[in-house]
Amino acid sequence: MLWLTLTIVSYCCSAVTSVVDKIFLSGPIPKPKAYAFYIGVLGILALVLIPFGFQVPPLQIILIALFAGGIWMVGIIYLFKGLRQFEASRIIPAIGGFLPLFTLGLVYLFSWRTNLSTPLLTSWHLLSFVLLILGSVLINFQKDKRLTAKSLILSVWTAFLLALNFVATKIVFLNQPFVSGIVWTRIGTFLVALTLIFSKEVREEIFPKKRKEASKPLFRKPRLTLIFLANQAVGAISGVLQGLAIYFVPLGMLAFINALEGTKYVFLLILTTFLSLKLPKILSETLSRKVILQKIIATLLIVCGLTVLYSL
Repeated sequence: MLWLTLTIVSYCCSAVTSVVDKIFLSGPIPKPKAYAFYIGVLGILALVLIPFGFQVPPLQIILIALFAGGIWMVGIIYLFKGLRQFEASRIIPAIGGFLPLFTLGLVYLFSWRTNLSTPLLTSWHLLSFVLLILGSVLINFQKDKRLTAKSLILSVWTAFLLALNFVATKIVFLNQPFVSGIVWTRIGTFLVALTLIFSKEVREEIFPKKRKEASKPLFRKPRLTLIFLANQAVGAISGVLQGLAIYFVPLGMLAFINALEGTKYVFLLILTTFLSLKLPKILSETLSRKVILQKIIATLLIVCGLTVLYSL
């Protein structure tokens, strides 16, 4: 199962970018829309792939691809907004639980509407699916950080948007070669990112009225710009690997890519545990015996889910 290996490596890279994203959102670029804008406009760099298999598909597929890229951009904005407004331990478990369920539901809805045959998951598939989701939710859950109505609504909405992106992207890949699909979806991301220029929050970041060092836009801070671009390069690798996973995965197994996100948080836990020693104000990790036990159990659930999945 090549898609499974690609997914895990993709989440490993994504764990690295998540740490740097957290640092940027906690300091240099505290505005979610502005940070999402910088990420989105870099999507246009996918045009360098045009010589390697680009095609012009039917208009319907182009629109679906543009929608897939655009809806990802909207989902990321809401994700960053949630991380800024609430503790990650409140919204990440909820998103991690709802996202694979929404994806699974949308896959079967799409299959039903198009009369496309999608094999039903076996009991072993379902067991693996449940274990992976439980592990993903548990590894970020904190009992004293319960969901509020506002954070729950934001989490559900974000999960639904990202699920739409996954299913729309898979539809594109069912009708287009990989490179062509990636290029068209990234164009969609770029176009939606451009609309953020009308946001006051984004304009204040790019064209600040004050000229103090702290108010300079990102591109006028060479060191931070280099770190940002390096992080986005890792993010691009993660995106391509995840795209390949979506391309190769059978339609009926698409939701497993979402369910496997728990592996990202295992990698993230390892990274933040070490980095929190050097950046305690930004990447603090509360590691009481109870928390350690919880994360160990969550990791074991994820490992068990992976073991069952690899054995199928």
